[in-house]
Amino acid sequence: MRADIEQVLELIQRKDPASLEEALALLQSTVFSFSMRVCGQRQDAEDTMQEVLLKSVPNLAKFDSPKALAVWLYKVAKNRCLMSRRRSKFAPTEALSLEDLMPRAGELENLPADKEVTPETSLMRRENGKRLREAVQKLPPDYRLVLVLHDMEELSDENIAEITGLRMGTIRVRLHRARLFVRKQLARQGHAVRREAATAAAAPAKPRERRCKQMFAELSDYLDDELDDSLCEELEKHMDGCEPCKAFLSSLEKSIQLCRTAPTEPPDSHRAARLRRELLAEYQRTMTRVVRESVRT
Repeated sequence: MRADIEQVLELIQRKDPASLEEALALLQSTVFSFSMRVCGQRQDAEDTMQEVLLKSVPNLAKFDSPKALAVWLYKVAKNRCLMSRRRSKFAPTEALSLEDLMPRAGELENLPADKEVTPETSLMRRENGKRLREAVQKLPPDYRLVLVLHDMEELSDENIAEITGLRMGTIRVRLHRARLFVRKQLARQGHAVRREAATAAAAPAKPRERRCKQMFAELSDYLDDELDDSLCEELEKHMDGCEPCKAFLSSLEKSIQLCRTAPTEPPDSHRAARLRRELLAEYQRTMTRVVRESVRT
């Protein structure tokens, strides 16, 4: 969970205007950044930020744990984003096929070793996250939501289940396929990978490559320490004797790290400041009503 959410509750509990304004600024940043990643459109993200914050003000004093606040915020923001009138022009609607996300025959043999510059690392230096945003926006919405919540907003599987209503197994499957999709999109930016894909497209899979692909369905669970000990041991034993699989795992790990360290986008400063003034006034009115009602009772 983002440290910002924990800080918000601490600031609210101080009960002074400066701390409250700082708490609202953190909430604005959190909701706007999440909405940009899910909606993909700045106007939708701005509208979501305003709607969610206006709904949150009467309830802020009621939250006694960062988890409860985070789940509530993301659930409201998620619902607002999904109802947005503007849809990503990139995102397909079909489910992602694990087979389609695997490297083609021969590509494994040509993946760069860990010491070499990969498409993901060079991408991070050149484009400063632009390609990553494009890759995430190309994900089908159901997969994009899980990836953003887990790898970019740092929420646990349990929190994501509360926000989305999905089963834990479904979350793990969608997360893994979303990660593989992003890795593939980023890798396509490398000229070498494009050449490899072109030459390997028609080549039949070798027996060893088939064994490698059987391992790929478990890689996200392995990287997140969610894999059963026996399966973990089997995967590591396979990796010890398979340099291409090591390179693929490293490539996937780098793309996940790129998601986790992706910079957040700030909302428009003037609009955000104006909204905070409105929120502060509304919060003061709410707290005044609460005090009056407590005196009456």
